[in-house]
Amino acid sequence: MTNELTFVRKTGAGIADVFDDLAKLRIAVFRDYPYLYEGSVEYELGYLQTYLQSEYSFLFAVYDGVEMVGATTCIPLQDETAEVRKPFEDAGFDVRAICYFGESILLSAYRGRGLGHRFFDEREAHARNLGIFEVCCFCSVDRGHNHPLKPSDYRPNDAFWLKRGYHEEPALQSTMEWPDLGETTSTPKTMIFWTKPLNR
Repeated sequence: MTNELTFVRKTGAGIADVFDDLAKLRIAVFRDYPYLYEGSVEYELGYLQTYLQSEYSFLFAVYDGVEMVGATTCIPLQDETAEVRKPFEDAGFDVRAICYFGESILLSAYRGRGLGHRFFDEREAHARNLGIFEVCCFCSVDRGHNHPLKPSDYRPNDAFWLKRGYHEEPALQSTMEWPDLGETTSTPKTMIFWTKPLNR
């Protein structure tokens, strides 16, 4: 680890320039609880196509030398997949006015340096600059309280998200699928959304 981190911003199809780095980082970070993701490049390619096809998608990445050590993304909710849009559509929201925040991932060695806040600052600034959004949202996986692979020292990010002005919306839930560690078949996971008015 060096003291000289560099930052990269990409939008739309330009995210393809760092696809390999992003896929590698997602697979590494999401292996940890609560995602327990058994990643593959093939799965990543399908996931990232959504971002490449959106004119206003955004990626902010952190590099230490040539290694991507952190990244975060966002995309207009109307450009997201059906399972992400559906809870908002069913609740009567205008999805054209919502910016969806995707992953916010960072290797453990680089945590505690303020980059989590930087990730939210970058995405919120991107959403505001577009001038078309009223709400930001993201979702987190619900593994329940007694998952057998939950580490004894695990601390959820709820306090951090609340400090950023986001609120959990239990009525807004979706189901996403990915293979858990050691599995080859994707299984459904409950995702709960958090929202924040963009003018706050």
